[in-house]
Amino acid sequence: MLSFKAPITDIKFILEDVFGYYDHYKKTPEFSEATPDLVDAIMQECAKFSENELLPLYQSGDKEGCRWEGGKVFTPKGFKGAYQQFVDGGWPSLAHSEKYGGQGLPPSLGMITSEMMGTANWSWTMYPGLSHGAMNTITAHGSEDQKQLYLTKLIEGTWTGTMCLTEPQCGTDLGQVKTKAEPNNDGTYNITGTKIFISAGDHDLTDNIIHIVLARLPNAPAGTRGISLFIVPKMHIDEQGNVGENNNVTCGSIEDKMGIKASATAVINFDNAKGVLIGPENKGLECMFTFMNTARVGTALQGVCAAELSYQNALEYAKERLSMRSLTGKKYPDKVADPIIVHPDVRKMLLTQKAFAEGGRAMIYYAAKIVDDIESAKTDEERKTADDRLGFITPILKAFLTEAGLESANIGVQVFGGHGYIKEWGMEQIIRDVRIATLYEGTTGIQALDLLGRKVLLTRGKALSQFTKEIFSFCKDKSMLSSNPFKRQMNKFIWPLSKATANWHQYTMRIGLKAKKNRDVVGSASVDYLMFSGYVTMAYFWAKMAQTAYEKLAGDVENRDFYRAKIKTAEFYFERILPRTKSLAATMMADPKTLMQLDQELLSFL
Repeated sequence: MLSFKAPITDIKFILEDVFGYYDHYKKTPEFSEATPDLVDAIMQECAKFSENELLPLYQSGDKEGCRWEGGKVFTPKGFKGAYQQFVDGGWPSLAHSEKYGGQGLPPSLGMITSEMMGTANWSWTMYPGLSHGAMNTITAHGSEDQKQLYLTKLIEGTWTGTMCLTEPQCGTDLGQVKTKAEPNNDGTYNITGTKIFISAGDHDLTDNIIHIVLARLPNAPAGTRGISLFIVPKMHIDEQGNVGENNNVTCGSIEDKMGIKASATAVINFDNAKGVLIGPENKGLECMFTFMNTARVGTALQGVCAAELSYQNALEYAKERLSMRSLTGKKYPDKVADPIIVHPDVRKMLLTQKAFAEGGRAMIYYAAKIVDDIESAKTDEERKTADDRLGFITPILKAFLTEAGLESANIGVQVFGGHGYIKEWGMEQIIRDVRIATLYEGTTGIQALDLLGRKVLLTRGKALSQFTKEIFSFCKDKSMLSSNPFKRQMNKFIWPLSKATANWHQYTMRIGLKAKKNRDVVGSASVDYLMFSGYVTMAYFWAKMAQTAYEKLAGDVENRDFYRAKIKTAEFYFERILPRTKSLAATMMADPKTLMQLDQELLSFL
């Protein structure tokens, strides 16, 4: 059976020491109540809930799965009780406006609690997790009446929310959406259509579900320019917020999936279901991106959760499993064999998992800090600046961290050997559950096109330059030319990071020049370019963590081994993982002709 211990020490290191979160909170009056004592108390309680209530349901929920009977979905045993504890504990309202019943704490604090819960049980966490995007969309684009009616119930956890985008004929290409919205005389709309792959689309945890739905108005422009956004509740609601009869919203089926079996992935049918417009007509896709960015950062978090859970269990197994002797001589002569953790290859696997889990956590919390800035922005200019920063890093987070999480989960099974392939241990479930993370909310290929095509080339490298300027500034400050007392120790990180960042710029320019002659260059280079970007970005945060660890060790601190381990893991990342960028550079700069020269008929030739 899987075990999990919330990594509070590492979380606090990143919050307090690496990113200075408490100074960040103090600068924003709305977040001033997020004191170290309060945040620590929240983390401790969240750890208890995650470890004691959610983790025990992880494997049992996978085994039982969800049931679809009579058009209704029933979640696995224990899920409903855990959700009620979640609501009773005030967790849904943690990072939302006090005006609508929230606690008014920073969004970044919500990300911290989501990580703990998600690592313990990702399938369960998806039910309340989808609500956050719905809440953020209504907060950003809803009218005051809509906020009072829908947002208050979502914040208190009485209702949950979803996002309804995908249809049978279209996934990422939302220009093909066919769901119709016919206006009524009372200002409502009749929504008709079918949405598929709707996470948490139906369940028995709450008595109502608020669907955020993309649909077309009559005579709307073709393609993405003619899509509007609607709030469509599963059940009718009166003006006082009381739930009535079904709103012609039904669950047609749930998918029989590879993983996340305890999370209902539903086909939702709307048959003249009453909904209300949110945001301007034909601007639904723009409004939906409020939801999408939230969902993509949340999906990136799934990669970190998988890496952490797999690492914790692989580490304990490697300490106990006895097999062969160390190549440098017996390490445990009183035992029949040495534990496998003494073997270099096993060490390499464990360190890769550790590097991805802790490096990924730093990347997520860096983004969470930007989300705080968006939330607390006082002017449109401040909000746009922060939103542009988040927009650039989001595809890197989503694609790179989910790919790294999948690699880490595979490594975990490898450490366990044959036992990893057996369901009893739970390691294979982590692979099955995280596999979807590279697919939903936009596949790795889609994220890569977004990064290279839209965020980099279309802005003529502006967004990239702003981020790499930050990296270069860090490198200059910590280099041999600075007054940094740890400059000698930091050189092994600074020079490779500086070179990799400079290469990032140079390869971007070369790809841009090639793309002017052949647009297929963008498509052929994009995934390798994104992964290259991800490795360099993670290197930046490992260098920051190493610098912070050196600073802590220079003082009188407890748990010195923790900081030493940070430095050693950073060294491993720079020596064993960052060099992957060299092969990625070669493949992303290769001519696309080898991909395109075979005719379709020849590709299928047997």
